[in-house]
Amino acid sequence: MVIKEKLRVLVEMEPKRMIMYPLIVFALAVVVIIGNYALTGSLVKEGIELKGGSVITLQGVSADPDELAKEISRLGVEANVERFTGIAGGGGIRIYVPAGEDVNKVKAFLREKFPGVEPEITVIGPTFGKMVREQGIKAIAYAFIGMAIVVFLFFRVPVPSLTVVFSAFSDMVIAIALMDLFGIELSQATIAALLMLIGYSVDSNILLTTRLLRRKEFTVEDAYYSSLKTGFTMSTTTLGALVSLWLFSTAKVIDDIASVLIFGLLADFMNTWIFNAGVLRMYIAKREGKKK
Repeated sequence: MVIKEKLRVLVEMEPKRMIMYPLIVFALAVVVIIGNYALTGSLVKEGIELKGGSVITLQGVSADPDELAKEISRLGVEANVERFTGIAGGGGIRIYVPAGEDVNKVKAFLREKFPGVEPEITVIGPTFGKMVREQGIKAIAYAFIGMAIVVFLFFRVPVPSLTVVFSAFSDMVIAIALMDLFGIELSQATIAALLMLIGYSVDSNILLTTRLLRRKEFTVEDAYYSSLKTGFTMSTTTLGALVSLWLFSTAKVIDDIASVLIFGLLADFMNTWIFNAGVLRMYIAKREGKKK
């Protein structure tokens, strides 16, 4: 209750400042992504699923992933190593070797280091990775177009509709910038997480926009505060579940999905309940001023 009372700070904030701060964060995120592109030639680092490579699995092996990655790097091969746990118990180690690296050298090293354990190799061709990347980009683009059409049909007002679409876009841009900063790769799993962000962002933005535009008895500030408390509860409960998933998971795929969703939800709280709210308050004030 104390935290929710503190949310009144946002209600009392000037709408122009509510718009300015999220735009600054968005601009910084764009700078990070452009910087990453200048350094690596890619907006976000791509995983083996997208650029091709080999996955070596060692069942029943227990080893420190960081130490094993260092030992492999001494062979002149830069590989990612993770520990995994099977659904029915047990587990082992997975080594992700990018395309173009000498996987046989790594395989020979592992046979020597873990005698009695035969490395299982799965090869992902660059062509398959390219197809996955193209399909992922298309899926995100089509999801955005579909979302934008539904939002415009629902509200039929340009300013609130464009703000909802921009908020969802900003959530994704900030999540990608944080992926760059924390070294999280773009994979099938993280593409799925980015798609989920679109849906979550639209939900929270439609809740806020509907409450403010279609209010009848309350003032804009009262409607905003009521929506803000609901949104805060929604965001904190979802974040709690995702943080638990990230803390207790031992699978890299699940960690990556949870991380991207946490980034996106934090960005969504700012873009929905601060940026979008600021735009709506200014829009409503201008619209109701004209009616008087």
